[in-house]
Amino acid sequence: MEKLLAHVSHLEITSPDVEASARFYVEDFGLREVRRENGRVYLRCWGDYDSYSLVLVPGDEPGLHMMAWRTTSAEALEAAAGRIEDSGITGSWTEGGYGYGRAYEFVGPYGHPMRLVWEVEKYEAPKGLASIYPDRPEKRSRHSAAPRFLDHVTVASQDVRGFASWYSDVLGFRTMAFTDLEEAPITVFSVLTTNEKSHDLGVVLDTSERAGRVNHIAFWVDAHEDLLRTADILMEWGTPMEYGPSIHGIGEQNFLYFREPSALRVELNSGGYRNYVPDWTANTWTPSQGSNNFYRNGAMPHSMTESFPLAEGLTATEEGAPDEMKEALLNPYAVPGRG
Repeated sequence: MEKLLAHVSHLEITSPDVEASARFYVEDFGLREVRRENGRVYLRCWGDYDSYSLVLVPGDEPGLHMMAWRTTSAEALEAAAGRIEDSGITGSWTEGGYGYGRAYEFVGPYGHPMRLVWEVEKYEAPKGLASIYPDRPEKRSRHSAAPRFLDHVTVASQDVRGFASWYSDVLGFRTMAFTDLEEAPITVFSVLTTNEKSHDLGVVLDTSERAGRVNHIAFWVDAHEDLLRTADILMEWGTPMEYGPSIHGIGEQNFLYFREPSALRVELNSGGYRNYVPDWTANTWTPSQGSNNFYRNGAMPHSMTESFPLAEGLTATEEGAPDEMKEALLNPYAVPGRG
């Protein structure tokens, strides 16, 4: 298959209080507001080359409104749309929107809205923001917590391997790894990529019946020290860490997780490997190998099993994996037969 997709272009997320979310992303996290239109707020990371990285959309609940991916060419856009429709899914063509041209939009087989674009408006810094580095789209942010790039999105699906198979077979994502429980043949996590990163799309097991949910969105900083500094700044100004800082076994990224005001989970990454192997075979990890926390020195908090919007009828403290999975997911170091 020809290479169809190049990278994640931007994400649109819903928030019941767009103003509160926008204040957090700008004042606490260091994104920059570039546009407001029809109640939406457009934000960008200082190192992204497209016009914006994240769009806040008014909504009753936090969730994924759209994930947008850039194709490798105009021809690849047409080919990707054809492959999607050949798979039995019917999308629609639009004439584009702010920052992008003609687009193909569809809802994937597990309920996630997706936009494919080729023509994008390359960001041009206004006077005063142009960088002395010719390859940078704008000056490095003065904000000490500001991420450089939008990095990835991790969604939730009732069938992790089925999700990975569809996105690999139809759109050409490379499936990089899985996590299976040790005491049962259940796949709870997978990562996929369109390029040399360990992943720009993740998928966690969804034990609810609500399709199309998102677990977290993620950004990237240059160095581990930047990540630690961000954790310090956020905590000083009232945002606690949900999980981390630590290091993932899968992908080998340094990570930390926190929540924005809508309760949506945000991840910050640094480091991680680059993989150029065209015929890579996905390894299957287990929790006790440190797939999520390679140091294996602390249990993942139960709150990390929440995805958004929350399952129907559940509060944030009630949602999560079934009881038989919780011990393996949240305390994988207590597996029988392991020290």
